[in-house]
Amino acid sequence: MDNLKTTNTLLLIIVIPLIFWLLKTLDFIFVPLVMAMFIALLFLPIMRWLKRKRLPKTLSIIVIVLIMCGALKIGVEIIQLSSHEILSADTEFVAKAETKLAETLASVELFFGIERPADQSIFNYYLRGNGGIEDFGSTFKTIQSTLSFSVTTLFFVLLLLSESINLETIMNKTIFKQRRDSIKTFYKIENDVLTFVKVKFLVSLLTGIGFSIACWSFDVSFPIFWGLFAFLINFIQMIGSVISVIMLTLFALVELDASGTLLFFIIVITGVQVIFGGIVEPIMMGRTFSLNIITLIA
Repeated sequence: MDNLKTTNTLLLIIVIPLIFWLLKTLDFIFVPLVMAMFIALLFLPIMRWLKRKRLPKTLSIIVIVLIMCGALKIGVEIIQLSSHEILSADTEFVAKAETKLAETLASVELFFGIERPADQSIFNYYLRGNGGIEDFGSTFKTIQSTLSFSVTTLFFVLLLLSESINLETIMNKTIFKQRRDSIKTFYKIENDVLTFVKVKFLVSLLTGIGFSIACWSFDVSFPIFWGLFAFLINFIQMIGSVISVIMLTLFALVELDASGTLLFFIIVITGVQVIFGGIVEPIMMGRTFSLNIITLIA
């Protein structure tokens, strides 16, 4: 027994690093596959509804692809609107922002002993690259990897929706011995994922709208951008809400004087996060998953 236990321990020590190495080596397949599984779970209820309507599977997949394209189109339009909002900023705002940044970073540079050339501005030294062929090559490589990831993910999504890769069957053959248990577990996972996404989407949307209204009310520039930023980053559990408040507060330092107005603005955006992220979301999650509200808040 002792020899068997020792052998199993040694095998475990060898297998675990091997698994991580394999995942690292094949991340170009595993990452899109996991993303595709998540996306497919969101659209499987629609596929079942279309199947009950006796719509052919091919047409059902086309409908799903059109829905995905429509959602992507709306997202691109919002991003373009936000980008146009930023690019249309006047030179006065840029000069004011650089002055504020210079004042803030001067003390930081002094503390860390950073020597910035006198002929280079803050934006040129910290935010901009050197330009030229190296930057273009890096940008091209990023675009290429993004397109490759998107196409691979879409390919796996179509396979999953067409049931060429059946998650329920895989669970039945690998984890559960009885088909009834695999079906029950699969539907439970699907329902929980859908519910979580719905709640998180609604809370993030309300948070983004709240940030946009706050920026518009206090004349802080780029309200659409900050609303979109708060909406997206709020999907990151725990730290997303903190990052959005900190980033917007730092940006507000450029336009709002360090007085009661700035303090009140910080209180407002913090209140938005507390109301939606700290109160509304735990209540909705608690009701949906039948969990204790106090446990979720804690």
